[in-house]
Amino acid sequence: MKPSEVLKQMKELREEWRKQGFSYTKEQQEEYNRLLKLRRKRVAYFTANDLVSKGGLRKDKEDKESNP
Repeated sequence: MKPSEVLKQMKELREEWRKQGFSYTKEQQEEYNRLLKLRRKRVAYFTANDLVSKGGLRKDKEDKESNP
């Protein structure tokens, strides 16, 4: 399943959750848990392979290295 499809389906399930008084049916909960597991696996992959932006941390390291 494509990552974009996972996010779209999760969004649709969250909308249904709101419409249903903030509760899932058993089948919806199982589907949401499955999608969440897929999403977390993908995020863990990016983190493990250092494919995640570090934001300002990289700039701080460069400043320290250039100004000993």
